[in-house]
Amino acid sequence: MALSSRLWRLLPLRRGATQSFRQPARTWGSRGHCGSEVIRNTRPFKRGLLFSALSFLGFETYQVISQAAVVHATAKVEEILEQADYLYESGETEKLYQLLTQYKESEDAELLWRLARASRDIAQLSRTSEEEKKVLVYEALEYAKRALEKNESSFAAHKWYAICISDVGDYEGIKAKIANAYIIKEHFQKAIELNPKDATSIHLMGIWCYTFAEMPWYQRRIAKVLFANPPTSTYEEALKYFHRAEQVDPNFYSKNLLLLGKTYLKLNNKKLAAFWLVKAKGYPAHTEEDKQIQTEAAQLLTGL
Repeated sequence: MALSSRLWRLLPLRRGATQSFRQPARTWGSRGHCGSEVIRNTRPFKRGLLFSALSFLGFETYQVISQAAVVHATAKVEEILEQADYLYESGETEKLYQLLTQYKESEDAELLWRLARASRDIAQLSRTSEEEKKVLVYEALEYAKRALEKNESSFAAHKWYAICISDVGDYEGIKAKIANAYIIKEHFQKAIELNPKDATSIHLMGIWCYTFAEMPWYQRRIAKVLFANPPTSTYEEALKYFHRAEQVDPNFYSKNLLLLGKTYLKLNNKKLAAFWLVKAKGYPAHTEEDKQIQTEAAQLLTGL
């Protein structure tokens, strides 16, 4: 790049050379000066052509180097994403967070939403203090927001932005939480629209419905005071999304199994509730969340 910039600075000589070459044409009638003037003035012209060629080569070199740099950068990002996905699937929460925080200034949406997810996963660990958790929750939201700004066509960016807004609501009071509910629903729906085969987005839409179906009466009263049309839903609607997620990707997530059981309990269908709770209890525990879900499922089955 430094080479090409030095070559481009020589371009004014080219323009000067061209002007010198044109001047002898006006003295063509004088044979005594014609030949010598033309020969003498072609030297700067040749220098101009040389500099022009070098400038062009310099620019071409710059383009090749730039393209190579982009390819290299893309390859590096792809490598990081592969490592990140491997660590995520392996349940290496802390290693994943350590890997991705090295690239927190990245402009890549795929990397940023993964960083938002990793920050949130660290916040969810039982050994994370309440103070650290709050910092991580807001940190995750910032990464998710940046991911969405970089690529509005990323279903995962929409999904994790919605999740992170929901988490932040726990620190901002009931009014903010209800107000954010509309935004959360909008982004979950957009994620499903962009990728109808993503079972997690469908599951999260089910959680949204379940949450507002079981909203306590006092929160409903507050919602009606604060908003003309507060968000509402039903257990039937939640059940529809949980089943749809299971159809897209059977047994993809222990919490979907648990919530199928809990929703059937809310609808007083103990037989189907037991069916799904048994599945949740027997789900292989890959993460700390899976272990918590196994425990909750076992407790609910005992109650049945």
